[in-house]
Amino acid sequence: MSKLVTIYGGSGFVGRYVARRLARLGWRVRIAVRRPNEALFVRPYGVPGQVEPVLCNIRNEASVRRAMAGADAVVNCVGTFRKGGRNNFDSVHVQGADHIARAAAAEGVAQLVHISALGADAEGPSLYARSKAAGEKAVLEAFPAAVILRPSVIFGTEDRFFNKFAGMAQFMPVLPLAGGKCRFQPVHVDDVALAAVKAVTGEAAPGIYELGGPETATLAELLKRMMPVIRRRRLVLNLPSALMAPLAFGLDMAEAVSFGLISNNVITRDQLKMLRRDNVAGEGAKGFADLGITPVAPEAVLPDYLWRFRPSGQFAAIKDSAKNLKKA
Repeated sequence: MSKLVTIYGGSGFVGRYVARRLARLGWRVRIAVRRPNEALFVRPYGVPGQVEPVLCNIRNEASVRRAMAGADAVVNCVGTFRKGGRNNFDSVHVQGADHIARAAAAEGVAQLVHISALGADAEGPSLYARSKAAGEKAVLEAFPAAVILRPSVIFGTEDRFFNKFAGMAQFMPVLPLAGGKCRFQPVHVDDVALAAVKAVTGEAAPGIYELGGPETATLAELLKRMMPVIRRRRLVLNLPSALMAPLAFGLDMAEAVSFGLISNNVITRDQLKMLRRDNVAGEGAKGFADLGITPVAPEAVLPDYLWRFRPSGQFAAIKDSAKNLKKA
């Protein structure tokens, strides 16, 4: 019988790519999510019955164990950028990761892959970074042979990075940035998925891998490179954190007093703290090279999904071609 993998958060941005790759390799894939009815789109990744969403809440240990029953491997892709509410940094990044790792050890799972984040640091300036580090510690204490992947900012069709700024550029003549000088190593989502698959199949040795793309650039530089892709001219303006802090505070407060009805998707105070440090792989750290993976650069992929932000959208190429037609 084919091997079984449980992917927690398997319908999310990274999880769906991991699921698709493993299904192609013949694995049975169990997608553990809070809302299985919203994850039905993963079923066509394999033959009927090969990929199935199941109900699971990683805050609940019994729920985690049920979703893991009989699994040969486990991948934890669950993460959040919200520090408030029930699914906050601590409950998702720390408690949830601990539940999954301890269950994997108890169930005798062969391989555990934990998706963390570049910049995870117990002494880091942001709650996000500290919670990611605490989650890694919990995983390694319960399952020392785990493979932990720390990607830099991830890009791809469903990303919330380039899509977010490209959407802003449609309506704003100026893109104001906080942390424009912060350096990133953008990594393609499918490269992260391939790294996770290598870990699931036992091709990756246990340990921590820092996954950075082939190019290092500041946030401002990345957005300037994005503009020709969406065929727009916009001023990318880097603002001091001190000027952005009141905005972040106001948006955080609006979310708090509305009990989450108003969501701060612009900039949070914790994100401002994250932007104080570069988000690049450490010198000497294990990474893509150790996994035999050559990462893809953003320029090779961005046109495939950012075309919809062009003034003419999908018809941009046709209009360009029409300009070359000779008038009768």
